[in-house]
Amino acid sequence: MCRMLRFPRHHKGTRAKKEASGIRHLVYTALNPQVKISRMRWVDVVLRSVRLLFEALSRLVFGIIYYGEPHKPLPPINNLILLESATSLATKIRTKKLTSVEVVKSFIARIKEINPILNCVVDDRFDEAIEDAKAADDMIRSGKVDEQTLAKTKPFLGVPFTTKDCMAVEGLRQTAGLYIRRNFIAEKDADVVHLMREAGAIPLCVTNVSELCMWWESSNTIYGRTNNPYRSCRIVGGSSGGEGCVQSACGSPFGIGSDIGGSIRMPSFFNGIFGHKPTYGIVSNIGQEPVATGEAMEFLVTGPMCRYVQDLTPMMKVLGASNSHMLTLDQKVEVSKLRYFYVEDDGGSPLVTPVHPELRAAQKKIINHLEKAYGIKAKKVTLKKLKAALPMYFAKLASVEEAHTFCEELALKKGSVNIWTELLKWMFRLSHHTLPGLLLGVLEKFNSQSKRSDDYPKLLTMCTDLKQEIKELLGDDGVLLFPSHPTPAPYHGQPLFRAFNFVYTAVINVLLFPSTQCPLGLGSEGLPLGIQVVANHYKDHLSLAVAGELEKAFGGWVCPSEVL
Repeated sequence: MCRMLRFPRHHKGTRAKKEASGIRHLVYTALNPQVKISRMRWVDVVLRSVRLLFEALSRLVFGIIYYGEPHKPLPPINNLILLESATSLATKIRTKKLTSVEVVKSFIARIKEINPILNCVVDDRFDEAIEDAKAADDMIRSGKVDEQTLAKTKPFLGVPFTTKDCMAVEGLRQTAGLYIRRNFIAEKDADVVHLMREAGAIPLCVTNVSELCMWWESSNTIYGRTNNPYRSCRIVGGSSGGEGCVQSACGSPFGIGSDIGGSIRMPSFFNGIFGHKPTYGIVSNIGQEPVATGEAMEFLVTGPMCRYVQDLTPMMKVLGASNSHMLTLDQKVEVSKLRYFYVEDDGGSPLVTPVHPELRAAQKKIINHLEKAYGIKAKKVTLKKLKAALPMYFAKLASVEEAHTFCEELALKKGSVNIWTELLKWMFRLSHHTLPGLLLGVLEKFNSQSKRSDDYPKLLTMCTDLKQEIKELLGDDGVLLFPSHPTPAPYHGQPLFRAFNFVYTAVINVLLFPSTQCPLGLGSEGLPLGIQVVANHYKDHLSLAVAGELEKAFGGWVCPSEVL
């Protein structure tokens, strides 16, 4: 999702002020529960009607477009190495039950099978990875370092991993989905890639993202779009969509994502895997593009994505090694002694799609499981300020003074893209930018006066108050069950008609809480279901522990391929 968003400098002019004010009040009064009820009702009706019209139109249009289009099935799994967790692979490599070369070659072969169908991998270092694997095997065979020491100092020795194409991997392209960066080669590793290498892991490739990592469908004008492994006509999410896809399709045992509005959790949800957004400030963001500045550095976090819960904590120990003292990842958690709260939806924002019945039912199954297994009655809570989550999110991003505008980012900060010219070029297929990227530029133009609104400081205060309310609610032993997204994976292109559905993950970013997306099986359309488990600041171990409980209770990741 949005990696960087700041509204342009203020423009003078009475007419512009009136137009901006009208649009601003239309949106903010509809979403701000503190406004007068009479005004709120009619604006709410108008916006809800517009959204329902767009929803109906999108269902009709995309239903026609994809009617009868067959799903492109993935090749079956005939190599059981591909179904192993990263932790299990590391153990088998250390104990010489498998070689690193055997493991790395297995995943390379799988990527070559699936990528023509999914388009998830955009650049690779396969030859170099095999050489790295040989070196890992030589180290183990030499016996110079015993197994116990290797497990402690190089916990992922010989295991391949992947990351998204905004993270620097030395020698590979780092485009961030921006056409003007199509030939940019990273000269050194991002901090997290370096840490994984130090832990013995082997970078295999980089995966597809949205343009400048700003949209929740992974598609750009360099590499095209990535397809969902469960239904090829559906999206993989963004911006870590290629990453979620390659893991779900067994092309990688685990990987690294980043998240400023849901870019770890949404792709993990749509692809049926686990993804953890850590507490802010734990994992380094250095080596990513675009660069987060100012307060946005708190909203942007880097974290693990994987198919199995058992890989999350070991990955967090590696990625957050320099700040491990801030967390208690080794603390034993008794899930039966935690307090559980749940929120069914965002309170009914008129610009956000209602939560799908199957996702509501999945949440209900969790609540029933807790009661049957442990006698725990999860408490339903109503957080009224959540209805204003969308304007709160944009207000917080607009408060980042040091950030460049999105139009400046599109031009590599060398001037600014003329959004109107690019839109005209896009209509004739002459622009190197995506439509979602250009529309974000338009949004900036129409919100140029937002910080002058009386609602702006109120929204910032509301965000602070909501954070404190949840913090007090959770305490040291509470977790919140919260929808990861209001619907299962939509069709390609359909997010344009549901543009603000990302708010279910985005609001957690500005509140700075850790959150773990957990898969909950497949729905009636064969698409993944899931939920995010939110914990208090620096209580990542709680959400990770509950994720483990949900994996045991509901099965976790479901392989999208037939297993022979």
